Amino acid sequence: MKNNIDISVNTQSSIKISINGIVIYFDPYKIDDVRKDADYIFITHPHYDHFDINSINNVIKDSSIIIGPSCINDIDIDYKVKPLDKFSISNISVSCRYAYNINKEYHKKEYNWVGYIIEVFGVSFYIVGDSDVLEENCDIDVDYCFIPIGGVYTMDYIEASNYINNIRPNYVIPTHYGSIVGDKNLGILFKDRLDDNIDCLINIY
Repeated sequence: MKNNIDISVNTQSSIKISINGIVIYFDPYKIDDVRKDADYIFITHPHYDHFDINSINNVIKDSSIIIGPSCINDIDIDYKVKPLDKFSISNISVSCRYAYNINKEYHKKEYNWVGYIIEVFGVSFYIVGDSDVLEENCDIDVDYCFIPIGGVYTMDYIEASNYINNIRPNYVIPTHYGSIVGDKNLGILFKDRLDDNIDCLINIY
């Protein structure tokens, strides 16, 4: 059976993945309409553009499951996580990855903030989180990768494109640009640097 997959990126790294009727959010941010449709909500770290209570309240429903780092205390977290944690929730397998800066102070390794690899219905998605290119994450093998490209707080589009050409997902979706940092044209610049057989999806709204 072919999977029915719908992907949207709102602002920054606010990602919504719907697959075969399951609705999964990552770092919901600036979601102003009331949806109440989230089966799962994943939080990578507590910065305001990734942990937005108002947006969470607009997508959460009674049965929603929330996953996030243990440092988040403003809401009830069902699964508190750290890098290298692995577990399954119903029909989703979760692997938590390192997400930190190497030569910047914004996202320190000792904070234990995370990126996520999830697998649903045999399809794997890697949400990198706010990170530089890390040695710990060079062994990734996934179908979809959501990667920050804006620079300043994360890797830039050149570093990101080199990384993607190395791990070679089937699809890549650039995030974390065009709003707080990084011009909107970075998505095109990033796409132009990718190998021909990597499908890049940009401006997904």
